[in-house]
Amino acid sequence: MKKAIYLSVFMVGLLGLSLFSTSSYGGNTIKVGIVDTYSGPPATMSQDILDAFKLVVNEINAKGGVLGKKIEFVTRDEKFKPDIGLAMAKELVLKENVDLLMGTISSSTALAVSDFAKKEKIPFLVTNSRTEKITGEKGHRYVFGIAENTAMAGRAAAKALSQKPYLKYWIAGDDYEYGHSIAENVWNNLKKLKPGVQLVDQTWWKVGESDFTPYITQIMSAKPDFLIAATGGATMVTFAKAAKATGLVSRVPMYQHTVIDYGIMGPLGMDGPEGVYGTAPYLFYYPDTAANKAYVEAFRKAYGRYPQMFALFGYSAAKFIEKGFQKAGAVDKEKFINALEGMVIDSPVGNLEMRACDHQLQLPMIFGVTKKNPNFKDFLVASDIVMVPSKDFMPTCEEVLKTRK
Repeated sequence: MKKAIYLSVFMVGLLGLSLFSTSSYGGNTIKVGIVDTYSGPPATMSQDILDAFKLVVNEINAKGGVLGKKIEFVTRDEKFKPDIGLAMAKELVLKENVDLLMGTISSSTALAVSDFAKKEKIPFLVTNSRTEKITGEKGHRYVFGIAENTAMAGRAAAKALSQKPYLKYWIAGDDYEYGHSIAENVWNNLKKLKPGVQLVDQTWWKVGESDFTPYITQIMSAKPDFLIAATGGATMVTFAKAAKATGLVSRVPMYQHTVIDYGIMGPLGMDGPEGVYGTAPYLFYYPDTAANKAYVEAFRKAYGRYPQMFALFGYSAAKFIEKGFQKAGAVDKEKFINALEGMVIDSPVGNLEMRACDHQLQLPMIFGVTKKNPNFKDFLVASDIVMVPSKDFMPTCEEVLKTRK
């Protein structure tokens, strides 16, 4: 009887030791909790981030992991709803015991999770939200911006457009934070770089609008030199279709951030509008380097498709997790944060640095115009490409930190 009791106690002890050894704290894994939108129209972007992240993580784990630990991740679909996203982030931290958080495409969700991460003192890598508030006025020690934000995109576009002959501008777009922020950053910086430009008028429609004919008719009647189309999400494709169908794009040159990305031009096929200017931090066919070609080949082999620009963010997040914990020397949140500040990783677009002052990844910006290309038979690509380096458009540390006061 005593032997049976001792054996039971011994087995329970072994079970407890086993559970402890496989937990994320001091165990054999580094656990990442990912909250993002995996249903509805935004899912295609979030999936590219996740797939790129998995591709790099699998390579890291195949080589033995980091500090002898495998990287493990769990995902949660927040369905583009901030309340659900925040609840899921709390569950991942408090119940799943993740070592860090990652996500999300929704700016509202990202800001809510960022505030939670600050309170819980857990690192949060923001891989797709583009609000400049993430690393700007709402920035803090525990949050890192992996994607380009609206300030970066707007400033880069303004830099490129200032070299064009256009003077009379019209602004139109989705009536929510992203749309207004993109438009304001393009316009405010364009005025500084080219004081002679004039804003004729602006038009805003509700998010989810599908009939753009009245707005386009108004724009064409005013005959501006150029249109800044501040659209995002699903509206990118529907507005681009409407611009071609109504003849807008042939009469008024226009700009849309990310319109040159494969994620937008791919679904439009050869019916996509030519002559639309756009910006993106990454294109699967540019830069034309051995590193980028190797990455695209690996991505296509794994998933049977080209990577969208969003894949760069999943790739970068995985690299920072690997290099950050290597440099920290332990699975320690504070040491990990210290390690990331100023860290440089390699990527398909070259070396990328995480700026120490605001935790914003310094990305280059590709500026080009949509055009048919004989090398691509199924969709339009960017031509007349100009690579704008981050030093030419990033807000300064002083500018960013001033917004936090």
